[in-house]
Amino acid sequence: MSFLKPLEVKRLRGIVQKLLQFITVRQFSSGDKSLPPLNKSRWWIPTATKLLALINTANEECNPPLLNYIELYNSALDHIDLMQDYYVWQNCRHPDQFAYCQYPFILSILAKRFILTKDSEQQMILNARKSLVAKMTRHQTPQIDIFFLNINVRRSFLVNDSLNEITCKQRDLKKKLKVSFVGEPGLDMGGLTKEWFLLLVREIFDSNYGMFVYHLHSRCYWFSVNNREGNLREYNLIGVLMGLAVYNSNILDLHFPSVCYRKLLTPPVVPNTDNNYIGIIESPTLDDLHEIMPDVARGLKELLEYNGNVEEDMALSFQISLEEFGIMKTFQLKAKGEEIPVTNENRSQYVNAYLNWILNIAIYEQFKAFYLGFHSVCASNALIMLRGEEVEMLVCGSQTLNLLELRKVTEYDGFDREEEFIENFWEIIQSFPQELKKKFLFFTTGSDRIPVGGISEMTFKITRLPHKTKNLPEAHTCFNQLVLPRYENIQILREKLITAISNAEGFGLE
Repeated sequence: MSFLKPLEVKRLRGIVQKLLQFITVRQFSSGDKSLPPLNKSRWWIPTATKLLALINTANEECNPPLLNYIELYNSALDHIDLMQDYYVWQNCRHPDQFAYCQYPFILSILAKRFILTKDSEQQMILNARKSLVAKMTRHQTPQIDIFFLNINVRRSFLVNDSLNEITCKQRDLKKKLKVSFVGEPGLDMGGLTKEWFLLLVREIFDSNYGMFVYHLHSRCYWFSVNNREGNLREYNLIGVLMGLAVYNSNILDLHFPSVCYRKLLTPPVVPNTDNNYIGIIESPTLDDLHEIMPDVARGLKELLEYNGNVEEDMALSFQISLEEFGIMKTFQLKAKGEEIPVTNENRSQYVNAYLNWILNIAIYEQFKAFYLGFHSVCASNALIMLRGEEVEMLVCGSQTLNLLELRKVTEYDGFDREEEFIENFWEIIQSFPQELKKKFLFFTTGSDRIPVGGISEMTFKITRLPHKTKNLPEAHTCFNQLVLPRYENIQILREKLITAISNAEGFGLE
């Protein structure tokens, strides 16, 4: 696959664009009489796609890749019958029949999300139907609750209650999620689910739980190497949460490095036996470690490039000293590692052992529980189509926040789009610092992230609250709706907005 190396990036990009354009023209030009009829040119699209597949494979083997993976997306294919293509791919009786899903690199993240969402919806319907049939078979009157995964938790015991609910309802994980908080009124139309996700993630990632370590230089979390007895259930819970978020099209505020999502797809389907290793990254690199501990990665790179006497000048041995939660501990990379000096001859071996220990060995049991939790919900052939970066996008959404785009899709009830009050409202929102803008988005939608596809795919509504100008703004997060009194002046509007969005938890979310 080294044929790409002599090519200039500009020329390679031009070849890819021409092939993608060719596929688009052939796919959507059935009425074009200047082209041969489809029955004489059916091989055109498969051949062009297979050529792109060769380029994609060669590109991935380059370090770094010559092209970004999104440059091989063909967004025009978002408009084909994606589910029919998916079913063709899944049909074992006709394995030779062409389907774009065989070559997922060509399908955009929007196309893959559509397939995953539809596949999830069908699994939800199937599981609900099974529950209904089971009730009818036992001559029991079915209740509406059998169609949902009902999570009922207390705020003061959020993690324990969530663990118990998920443990008891393993068979219901592939049903539509609904959440209720004990002692609080409210029907979950989406808002309570969003809040449950947010609060649960925030609590589990707190340092008091000792499960995830926050690395300041990379601003991300990584699994604690100290596997405390009993906390594998919590790691499994986080995996289940991620799976439920993808399955129910919710967004989580997680800060994992991209290597975590690659591990999550290693392998993309849960193996049938315990003999298979789960989440093991083959030959991890310094770039992988740099995502978590950039200072350590730089130090190891300097070690590899050092021109002096490593053993005498650095006095290292085959062990790691790692600080977690203010406590420094030392771990052996080999048996009696403290007695094995790092030398010029074995330093590459030391670095490889270091990388493998941090990214694989030390966190194996923790990550395995996390992996199995995720796949207990998201097990689907559609998942095979995704890259690690695409899973991250589906789980976490985008942090790119453009409220001008939100304004374009906003609908109004009781207000006029062009009136001065609305102009003042958007002027105030645009003047907020980034953190306050994120709080505004969270207050009105239940999430401070943008879903795949961008703000243009969202719905947002501003409704007038008449005769209550002393009230704070209200939000119905399940409908992405802001309910706003007509305040007397711009200063009161600003103060009321800031007060409301700064106190958006609990009853601020409806």
